[in-house]
Amino acid sequence: MEMSRKAIPYTPNDKALSEMTIAIVSTAGAHLKDQDPFNTAGDHTYRLISGDADTSQFTVTHGAPKEHYNTDEPKKDINVIFPLDRLRELKEEGFIGDVNNKHISMMGYAMRLKQILDETVPQVAKEITKSKADAVLLTAG
Repeated sequence: MEMSRKAIPYTPNDKALSEMTIAIVSTAGAHLKDQDPFNTAGDHTYRLISGDADTSQFTVTHGAPKEHYNTDEPKKDINVIFPLDRLRELKEEGFIGDVNNKHISMMGYAMRLKQILDETVPQVAKEITKSKADAVLLTAG
């Protein structure tokens, strides 16, 4: 599928939410403590997060000025920006079908828009497409 620069393609879905597998894609700069932090001077890369990741092992690296995005609160509870535990709870309640086996995190405020559009976004789309995700929950910092 060619990426549109004008509009998000309409993607109807006939599956009930209770049957869907949900992945998280975030630009909030969340990542596991043992993963490389994002380069706060500009970073178009992404981090793969396993579906069974321990949310106590997350941290946040982000290049936005602190007055725009204060990462102190997300570091206390990563679920405010990367709601992996909330998805697990929704699965247990039967509200969603499953939590995807992998999720993706990027750092917004990267300022490398052409690289992001030409390289990162297609890679992220490929990661999600080849996973079992039926839908994606998008979050930002």
